[in-house]
Amino acid sequence: MTRKSTYLKKPSKKAANNLLVSIFKLTYKKTNKKVRRQKNRSQSPVEKKIRIIKKILYFGTLLLISTWLFWDMPLPTKLSEEGVPISTKIFDRNGNLLYEIYADKRSTPIEISRLPVYVKQATISIEDKDFYKHYGVSITGISRAIYKTIFKGKLEGGSTLTQQLVKNTLLTPERTIKRKIREFVLTLIVESIYNKDQILQLYLNQIPYGSTAYGIGAASELYFGKSAYDLSLAEAALLAGLPAAPSTYSPFGAHPEYAKERQRLVLQRMVEDKYISQEDAKKAEEEPLTYSKQKGLLAPHFSLWVRQILSEEYGEETVERGGLRVTTTLDLELQNFAQDAVATEVAKLKKYSVGNGAALVVRPKSGEILAMVGSKDYDATDEDGKVNIIFANRQPGSSIKPINYALAIQDKKITASTVLADIPTCFKVAGQKEYCPRNYDGQYRGAIQARYALANSLNVPAVRVLALNGIDNFISFANKLGISSFKDPNNYGLSLTLGGGEVKPFEMATAFTVLANSGIRQDLNPIIKIEDWRGNVLKENNFQEMELSGERVVDSDVAYIVSHILSDNGSRSMVFGESSYLNVKGHSEVSVKTGTTNDFKDNWTIGYTPHILVLTWVGNNDNTPMRGAVSGVSGASPIWNKIIKYALDAAEKGKYSPKDSGHAYPSQPKSVVGAQICTTTGTIPIAGVSDNCPTRYEYFLAGTVPSEPNTSRVDIKFDKTTGAFASDSTPPENIETRSQNVIFDPLGSMVCLDCQIPIASQSATISYPIKKDQP
Repeated sequence: MTRKSTYLKKPSKKAANNLLVSIFKLTYKKTNKKVRRQKNRSQSPVEKKIRIIKKILYFGTLLLISTWLFWDMPLPTKLSEEGVPISTKIFDRNGNLLYEIYADKRSTPIEISRLPVYVKQATISIEDKDFYKHYGVSITGISRAIYKTIFKGKLEGGSTLTQQLVKNTLLTPERTIKRKIREFVLTLIVESIYNKDQILQLYLNQIPYGSTAYGIGAASELYFGKSAYDLSLAEAALLAGLPAAPSTYSPFGAHPEYAKERQRLVLQRMVEDKYISQEDAKKAEEEPLTYSKQKGLLAPHFSLWVRQILSEEYGEETVERGGLRVTTTLDLELQNFAQDAVATEVAKLKKYSVGNGAALVVRPKSGEILAMVGSKDYDATDEDGKVNIIFANRQPGSSIKPINYALAIQDKKITASTVLADIPTCFKVAGQKEYCPRNYDGQYRGAIQARYALANSLNVPAVRVLALNGIDNFISFANKLGISSFKDPNNYGLSLTLGGGEVKPFEMATAFTVLANSGIRQDLNPIIKIEDWRGNVLKENNFQEMELSGERVVDSDVAYIVSHILSDNGSRSMVFGESSYLNVKGHSEVSVKTGTTNDFKDNWTIGYTPHILVLTWVGNNDNTPMRGAVSGVSGASPIWNKIIKYALDAAEKGKYSPKDSGHAYPSQPKSVVGAQICTTTGTIPIAGVSDNCPTRYEYFLAGTVPSEPNTSRVDIKFDKTTGAFASDSTPPENIETRSQNVIFDPLGSMVCLDCQIPIASQSATISYPIKKDQP
């Protein structure tokens, strides 16, 4: 027996035209019913004349409105006709092709009767669960759309599957009342001349599924390398979720994790609609998916992110068929170097349980993104290489500390020479367990000035500075610098300055450009120019004119002092040594900060000059801890060192701007003054008080040079038997009182400068939040 094909036959134009004529006849009959009832009434000549004028006005208006609405409206018979798509091309700054969204759309027609039943069910569940019950329009959807249009001023559709088909194949994507009326009329006509299976088949054959794939047949081949007739439930559910927003939900897009989230939603809807059981859904969700390898895609994470930006601004149709020509800020030569550096160094770190790495290179003054490496390898399978770490939520570790110190210096709560108590400290917060931070190496250094506390990334002083700032104030400040991931202050504690809150590397790069730009926030931007295929410019960014045009969010003198601290190799050598990877050969002007989380799940290095900023990260996508050998002087630092030297050497030759030449040291503002201060107290040497104190040079905001003595002689009780401080349990006969030289930090914690006891034996307990009258 020969199987009868169910592939859609094209209805005749005559049938569609006859249907339109019938609709207008019915309208005419209804609107003239009242006129016919009055036909036999006697009328005066004047009344007859008025009635004729009314008829002319009424039908003339109706004709004008109908002409406006329906003139040149496409007929449903065009559903099977194809347009001529033109490819969109994405280039790097030098004209190298990165990504082409092919001109010829991929289409593999399918016959609905041959598809696994769950393919159809998945689409219906997520797009239009009442598809087989309604006549093309959903009363619920229309009601919701009318409500949002009238009361919220947002034109929104309550689209059924049939409406989506009409909108995507017969109409333009414009969101107007006229287009919605046409959509409504065409939907009713389509429902009249096609049966439900034919409509569903048209939908599955013509709706875009992302990239060049139109129809589920092409989508199945693109994403899974197989026929749609061979799709599993898991694969069908993932594909069914794509048409709503192909660039967003694509497993090949900037956020492949969204594809799995969408698949999970489709499966749950199928359970709710009783197409599958909860057990079936769970098995499908846990089924490993094997994707086809994409070809002809350079700088994949960057290119796919740019594509997503274009889709959000111009729509999927324009991006996939409209022939855009996009010149980006990316330097493919630098991109390839950075990609190789990440892959090479991550491979060396495999023995330390490091599975992945990422890097971002930007030009701070303009916000141009020169390179973006979202993973060690886009096609990696041991770590999901398609996930772009640059936009992933990760803990920044100590790399967040410069922002904390910048706020305290700007608010004049500390200076670079302020003495902070690096002693065992516990913070008491009402209703919470005491928080007792420790330094990375487990050691304490007593009275230490802010410059050395920041440069050596000491934890206890950093938490003290955050207590001075206040969490609310710090989050508000971080938001201004571009870290939008920090939300409700109630969700964070004092560990926030040690990386206790998740951020995106993209946000951290934005925040650090503020320091590189002397306090000006220049948002990151990947687009130089967007043209149509005819050469008409749709958008253009003149980055030379845009340099330092952003908002000032940090005082220039504050940015200078923090940058100077981060570039001071001598200050950080206490912990990092004098010859670490934080020193860039031939570039002593570089400011840099590392960050490692206490649980070794994230390791960062972020460094910059006014010419170039480079951020690197290593870790594991699933947050598996790395082994302890990965720290501030290893892990991300070797990658960072390679990339920033390569980028700076190029930038200083004018590769990215003719204005950039030679080393770019931080520029000292006039509001920054220098002074010799005592290395012990952090204040100007005072005759008779600090005669024997060696001095060093330090920078200050004008008017903040410390001149008052901050040490004093205090009687301290000691236990004669142990030599330690006496406690409440020390017997009176064992107590000995001595006059000692002490210093108090901004939180009122005392550090003894000449006590012959271990620093670790001194301690403090501090209540947070800090009261206004508390020292």
